[in-house]
Amino acid sequence: MKFVNFKADGQIRLGIKTDKGIVDVEQAAKAYHLDAPLTIEQVIASGEKGLSQLAELTNKDIQTILEEEIVYAPCVTQPEKILCVGLNYVNHAEESKMDIPTSPIIFSKFNNALAAHNQKIPLPKSSEKVDYEAELVIVIGKEAVNVSTEDALSHVFGYTVGNDLSARDLQFRSSQWLLGKSCDSFAPIGPYLVTADEIDPNSLEVTCKVNGSLRQSANTKDMIFDCATIISYLSQHMTLMPGDIIFSGTPDGVILGYPEDQQVWLKSNDEVEISIENIGTLVNVLD
Repeated sequence: MKFVNFKADGQIRLGIKTDKGIVDVEQAAKAYHLDAPLTIEQVIASGEKGLSQLAELTNKDIQTILEEEIVYAPCVTQPEKILCVGLNYVNHAEESKMDIPTSPIIFSKFNNALAAHNQKIPLPKSSEKVDYEAELVIVIGKEAVNVSTEDALSHVFGYTVGNDLSARDLQFRSSQWLLGKSCDSFAPIGPYLVTADEIDPNSLEVTCKVNGSLRQSANTKDMIFDCATIISYLSQHMTLMPGDIIFSGTPDGVILGYPEDQQVWLKSNDEVEISIENIGTLVNVLD
């Protein structure tokens, strides 16, 4: 099932993407007097019961919204944690001139960084070196504490597309990367959140285009630490909660990896388009 969040009447509404268009869950549930979760947080919390209720809803003859008419919101809006994995592809570690990690490198973003598909991303005035990073994003579905790699993926609700935007001059100002990673709107995700039953996270094509030019192309099978390993590792150190999101790392092809005299950083009106197989395409324009 593919979920979207969209804005209507000053609120964020839950939608389901179907072949006919977007189902407004709240309107459809009212029309058929059905109990169903009405927010993505409620969907995640309700587990299989909620998904069954929503599947029943999509089988009804209900009016849908044309996708081009909606204004997207981030497909997850209230994560307790936004966690990120650095240098998780060998070629990216090499192009960044950093050691290949022997355990996952973890950093974080904050909720101010969340942004949606088609949302304009403001360039921070304090940075001149803004970069893109195409990433598969994991959304946790149930609490995970000290889980094994074998059990880790059972704790996933679904997957979405993310862009770990990075202000490189701020990122490397100190040994802590946070400043360059958590600028406003620097964690766009979406447009869809696809349930885990539809996705094999270990074999997904990932691409990034800037103004139509291909910059990154890889497959998640090339990750140093796969999604199960990431989740298990994190759960040994902190409790992962439903709705937490994890950026799983980017492949090579980022601007940072170019020779210094060929580095052309993102600028106003640049369009960044990130696609992940079986999930969708996230598009943002820099402002």
